Amino acid sequence: MHHANHYYGHSHVLARYCGLDDRSPQRIHGYLQHGWNIGDGMAPDHEFVPGVPLFVWSERTRHRAWSLGRRQAYAIGAPWAYLLTMEPEPEPERPREGTIWYPFHGFEGQHVEGDHDRLIAEIRATEPGPVTVCLYWQEHRSRRVRERYERAGFRVICHGYRGGRWDSLDPDFLRRQLAELRRHRRVASNRLCTAIFYGVLAGCEPAVYGDPMQLAGEVPVWGGQPRIRRQWPRLHGPAVDPAAAREIAVAELGADRLLPPAALRRLFRWPDPPARDAADPITDSTAADPPARPADPTEETR
Repeated sequence: MHHANHYYGHSHVLARYCGLDDRSPQRIHGYLQHGWNIGDGMAPDHEFVPGVPLFVWSERTRHRAWSLGRRQAYAIGAPWAYLLTMEPEPEPERPREGTIWYPFHGFEGQHVEGDHDRLIAEIRATEPGPVTVCLYWQEHRSRRVRERYERAGFRVICHGYRGGRWDSLDPDFLRRQLAELRRHRRVASNRLCTAIFYGVLAGCEPAVYGDPMQLAGEVPVWGGQPRIRRQWPRLHGPAVDPAAAREIAVAELGADRLLPPAALRRLFRWPDPPARDAADPITDSTAADPPARPADPTEETR
């Protein structure tokens, strides 16, 4: 099983949907898309074995994969969309307020370059209510970056570590992200990204504005930011039409084509769930104690 299939607890969410043990999911026979992109859904820096199926989120992505020569691709919908079907929004204890803001982030071994202070000034001038800034673990553990946003008066959080190489896996990553998004009225970022589409599907009003920043040595794969702005102009700006955004988010996340559990199990080569037993913790994800938490990925560095 490719380690990226576990990122953000994706395989755990899908195992739960399929009625299987969501704390120790089965091996997925194939590569599962783990983030939104404008190519074939797969990370461009990953190596893939020819002939192994790709499980992508949307029909649009499947078409792009096909055009790039990756013919064994299946559109199954994003794990996020499955999570929302299992956890419909409860009656809110209080109205949504403020904005959750996701600055463009770096990746392991590749850091982001940009002017955080200028971005902070634009956020403060644009957002009408309280702001929560959600940093990727790599930026959150940097005191110099984190404290810039804290000094601006923003609430600063991190959803956690996505996992990597089958280590420090976090089955509850997406559930924490969903809880945060449902607290806020708006979701914003300086790039159109996965978090924006997640927020729209979770009922937030989206915005995309500010310096898009750059990765160190960034290569504009598949056309990069210029193509994204050309192809999705309606999703850019400090105020975006929520109805148009939702239509696009549903299509990009494949939320209109989720598979029934039995079909998903067949594609992944997963077994059928065991016969239901009221005393069996495996078939009831709320009955089993969660595993011990991995080390905190937000440990501070300078």
